[in-house]
Amino acid sequence: MHLRGPASRATLAESLGLNRSTIMALTADLTAAGLVREELPRKPGRRAGRPSLVVRPESTRVYVLAFDVGVDRLVVARVGLGGEVLDRREGARDRGADASDLVTALVSAARSLVRKAGRDAVCVGAAVAFPGIVRRADDAIMFGPNLDIGDLSLGEALSRRLGLGIPVAVCNDADLGALAEHERGAGVGCDNLIYLHGDVGVGGGIIVGGRLLGGDQGFGGEIGHMVVNPGGRPCACGAQGCLEAEVGERTLLAHAEREEGPDGREAVRAVVEAADWGDIVAREALHRVGTWLGIGVANLVNVFNPGLVVFGGTLRDVYLGSAAQVRSVLATNALAASREKVRLRTAALGDDTTLVGAAEFAFTEVLADPVQVLARLKAPEDTPVL
Repeated sequence: MHLRGPASRATLAESLGLNRSTIMALTADLTAAGLVREELPRKPGRRAGRPSLVVRPESTRVYVLAFDVGVDRLVVARVGLGGEVLDRREGARDRGADASDLVTALVSAARSLVRKAGRDAVCVGAAVAFPGIVRRADDAIMFGPNLDIGDLSLGEALSRRLGLGIPVAVCNDADLGALAEHERGAGVGCDNLIYLHGDVGVGGGIIVGGRLLGGDQGFGGEIGHMVVNPGGRPCACGAQGCLEAEVGERTLLAHAEREEGPDGREAVRAVVEAADWGDIVAREALHRVGTWLGIGVANLVNVFNPGLVVFGGTLRDVYLGSAAQVRSVLATNALAASREKVRLRTAALGDDTTLVGAAEFAFTEVLADPVQVLARLKAPEDTPVL
């Protein structure tokens, strides 16, 4: 129900391969825990007789906090069970702001959301999408070239300041983007996909066999630091010719002769829009960036044989402006067998892809063991008013 929405007992029994008495018992447990409710269908059915009760997630009562930390913007949302965004706070981030400012801004927004949720609501998890390399074992940020927060333990700092009695997980934003598009976006039904995310730099998340590919310590999927042009443009990681260096925001703006102007997502979109209106310099910039993006995609297609490649963040706009070039380079450089059925798509969740991914990750524990997790959390009346 969290992923697919409300359903009748009969539908649940059929889809899960369980008998109705088992479904009735499970529903009773979840209802007693305050996770779901049963009610009459909101639209009358076609069958005669008493309508089957519909089981719905308690979206307004059970929620998580999702934090999306970008180089230029911060988003904090209260997301209910079932994936419904109940409330959100969003604002610009100064690229020169320090780690203390970051934590203060996130905590302030989160406290506002918790207060608005009221005492009857329970926060069951929290997660941060962060643009950097994150070690899964302890959520330590190992490298954040475009958003340096020094030695700060972001998850611990947020958990301590919020005081909700729950840990705050920190994850790579592109990994969470891949999770979100797989569960709720363009990749629903596709168990082998690659998500490419742009936000000044370039990141990636890889889903293999329906599971996120993490590598030995969780550092897998750093697609942005795959070298596509040896000896090319210098990258923030210290190498040269990384995909990030050849297709990132700074490179696109430099090719478009807009280095001295505004930066950020709107600046990237302005280049794409100018190209659409016939700006020759902007078109050439997208052509050059599209060439390297196509080479990067071709390498990924050859290695992973995905069924789908999804472009998100600023790369969503870059791909829309250079799709023909990307596809042309892919056709030339990828193995015919591997590229034959691969689909190239933009993120269906738009600018909220990584935010949705953070929410999905925050729900992981309660979905795995809902009754036990909720039982050990503080009762709603004991939750502090922030």
